[in-house]
Formats: sequence, C-alpha cells, structure tokens
Amino acid sequence: MCLVWRKFAVAWRGGGVGLGRGGKSLATRENALTQVNLTSSTTGLSRIRESFRFDRRLSSFLARGMATQASEPAAATTTKWVGGQSQEEFMLKDMCILVNEADEVTGHASKKECHVFNEKQPRGLLHRAFSVFLFNGKNELMLQKRASSKITFPSVWTNTCCSHPLYGYEPSEVESLSNTEVGKAPGTINAAIRKLDHELGIRAAQVPAEEFKFQTRLHYCAKDVSTAEDGSGWSWGEHEMDYILLIKTEEPVEVNPNPEEVDDWKYVTPQELRAMMGDKDLLWSPWFRIIEKEFLHTWWENLDEALSTSKFVDNKIHKLEIPRAGGSN
Repeated sequence: MCLVWRKFAVAWRGGGVGLGRGGKSLATRENALTQVNLTSSTTGLSRIRESFRFDRRLSSFLARGMATQASEPAAATTTKWVGGQSQEEFMLKDMCILVNEADEVTGHASKKECHVFNEKQPRGLLHRAFSVFLFNGKNELMLQKRASSKITFPSVWTNTCCSHPLYGYEPSEVESLSNTEVGKAPGTINAAIRKLDHELGIRAAQVPAEEFKFQTRLHYCAKDVSTAEDGSGWSWGEHEMDYILLIKTEEPVEVNPNPEEVDDWKYVTPQELRAMMGDKDLLWSPWFRIIEKEFLHTWWENLDEALSTSKFVDNKIHKLEIPRAGGSN
C-alpha cells in the first residue's frame, strides 16, 4: 500500500485540514501545480478541465515533453550530465532506472513518468534512488531543506542529498547487483557525487568516491495528495528503491547551495535532530522519516565503525512503511 503523505504534513503543521506544506492552503498549492493526468500522448492536454487553473510554466513543459516523447525516443548513447536546467526540463530529460522489487533493472523512464501517480499506475513506477548522509569531523549530520520550487515534496527537511542515479550517462550510474551483493555501489556513488555538486555546490574533490559507505536499500512508496486532481486519482509521488550512503569529511566542505534545489541547510547533532523532528511547524521527507526511525541512530552512534567496517552493511531490501508523526522513535 502506498502511504498518503499529505495527511501527515497537515498533522505536523498542527494547522487544520486547509493547510498544506509551508502553511499554504491546498487551493494555493493546487494552483501552483497542474491538475492534469499526465500521459505519453500529445492528446493529454485535451483532458484539462476548464475549472482547474494551472501553472503556465509547468503546462508549457508538459506540452513540450509530450511532443518530444511522441517524436524523439530517448537516445541510447551515453554522455556527460549537464546541470543548469529548470526543474521541468530535468523532469523530462533525466532518465531514471526502473527496477522490480528484487532491484533488477527492467528499463528506464523519465522522472516525470516515474513520479506520476494515476489510475493507470497508482504507485508510479518503481525506480532507483539514493540518500546521502554527510557528517562533519564532529559527527554532526548535514541536513537540507528542499527548495519550494521542487516539483515533488518541496519545502521539506531531509538528509544531505536525495536524488536518482540516471540511465545513459558517463561515468555510469547503473548499479550492478553483483556490486551490491558484496556491499559496494560505485554507480550510485557516481550519482551521489554529481548531485552533491549540483544541489549543494560540494565539489567532487571534497567527497572522494572511496570515502562513501553503502549501507542498505529501502523500498518505500509515498503519494503526495496535495498535488492531486480531485476525483481523478492523479498526483505526484515517490516509489523508490533507495540506496543509503554514508560519508564523513574530516575537513569542512565548502557549501554553495543551488537555490533551484535547496532553500536551507545546517549541521545537527542527534539531540538537535530529535528537537527539530518534534517541531510541528517543520515538514520532513517521507524517506527520511523511515531512515531516521529504522537505521540512522544506530549508524550515528557507531559512526566510525559504520564507515570503516561492514558490521552494519547488509544485502537486504527493506520494504517499510513511513512512520506516523510524533517525533523520533
């Protein structure tokens, strides 16, 4: 079952049924995101009901994307990933890696296709993701607050960096299960290094690949109903096979956040994190809530051991539900 995320967001804000993320009304939120059923055909826009208002920027990218999908199949050649594009462009052009519940690769699809929940695919498309937990020399964890302009789960606090390994780029980000079986994830780490730079301006030289530690995988699903078209079953959401990566940097990293990706960031101790998570005015990503409840504090309390040994590494896929609001368990 895919968890409905917004009801917890409402509870965390302590407001009422009219409140969505960031204190905005659901009507305001719905006017900021298109209320259409995304399809792969150029006829999708004809389904827009006149009674729904939608954001011109997003509708423009949808029209461009549908036309592109109809005439230009994704290239099979590999190339170097280039940042500097809009959120809408990334949703169309970035190709996520599709997998089954055993984490076996089954294909690839655009971020837009993967993150649409509708009657045809009520849980979206299961795809690979990663979550980086970066600690400093004092064993403090870097958190980020996702930008309000993010299309999925905007304005929520979460771990250092969360994104997707992509198909079709060099260096390759497509993980082989022969690597995960021995506790390694070089392709996923390539993706993490790319996104730490893109989101936070943390250069690759500050986070060498050999310093990352792959811990485990998490399979979860979270539907964001605040983006839904009433009665249609359509919304944005996440359905991910999430690879968890730890890294510790003894030297301070230079952080230059990308405002398209990140609204805020900070280092916290375990006690400070628990206090933040008890604050009903703060929102948290669904994947972070799972990881914090099930895994994080064990790793954190034994951080040097977690980073330097395989004591906490497993070859499991943990299929878990998102914990309810109420702070750290």
